[in-house]
Amino acid sequence: MFGRMFGAMIGRMIGSTNNLSDLMDQLRPDLSRESLGVGPDFPGVAPNPLLSNDARKRNAELRTGALALGVLVDWREVNSNPRVVLMFDVETADGISFRGIADEGLTITELTRLAPGQTLPVRYRPAVMDHYVALARDADPAHVQQLSDQIASRKRT
Repeated sequence: MFGRMFGAMIGRMIGSTNNLSDLMDQLRPDLSRESLGVGPDFPGVAPNPLLSNDARKRNAELRTGALALGVLVDWREVNSNPRVVLMFDVETADGISFRGIADEGLTITELTRLAPGQTLPVRYRPAVMDHYVALARDADPAHVQQLSDQIASRKRT
């Protein structure tokens, strides 16, 4: 009984939406473009990035993307993996600033260490600029420090 009711509800929602992003906006309004602070160019949060060809391709490209610094604004838990959507105010070496969204799987320890205002290295795709970023866990600390100094010196002038 519950399965049929839920299925019918999802069916009505799918019928009244244009795409999967619209469905996600209805199911999880906290993950909507407006709630995340991004514009219409943001493709949306995938319900399951492991099953999405676009998400897998995007994540592979982000692993080799350009390094930037992101100041953590907020985060939203997506499920119990724990998978979280992190919102960053990102600044690039070229002086471009944008709201970046990272869809990450974190350990419980990493999750408990998150704090708004934290600055973390992230990677982005300069050619795409779709608001997606990824934590740059592999970033060389010396390169991160150099980028931080470069951004700080630009702000002083």
